[in-house]
Amino acid sequence: MSVTATPATPRTDQETVSATLTVAASATRVFAVLADPTTHAAIDGTGWVQEPADRAPLTEAGQIFRMDMRHPGHPHGDYRVVNKVEVFDRPRAIGWLTGYEKADGRFEFGGWLWRYDLVALGPSEVEVTLSYDWSAVPQFIRDRGIQFPPFGPSHLINSLHHLAGLAAPTRR
Repeated sequence: MSVTATPATPRTDQETVSATLTVAASATRVFAVLADPTTHAAIDGTGWVQEPADRAPLTEAGQIFRMDMRHPGHPHGDYRVVNKVEVFDRPRAIGWLTGYEKADGRFEFGGWLWRYDLVALGPSEVEVTLSYDWSAVPQFIRDRGIQFPPFGPSHLINSLHHLAGLAAPTRR
């Protein structure tokens, strides 16, 4: 396997943090990896994402998919999040809001958005920008003392490198 990448430097703008990496794969291939919930644990740079509870590929805005998570700082340690696809523009952009399912079956989203923007640089090279935007987090959630972003700057960089490895063409 060969992975070519330019340095990914995190950037913070008010309430968004992002990092960009050039990946040696087509935009179509990278998008396919991102649209497959079964790859999300391998992409995650924190180790919090565990297993997809919904394994169907992401195909449209509005789609819901759930992920099992583990975080030592979470009150339950193991928990499940609900994600709602907000951006679906194959093969240029994909993004989702994260929240949880209430006891009555309704979904509540916290106001933070994960987004990947892809810019094809050629048939086998794509610039990928991963952004975490918490600008829509309501005040009552901020008042709980949750730190935003809830991870260090290396998370986005690690995630992009993991994505590059998963998307890289394999040698025969």
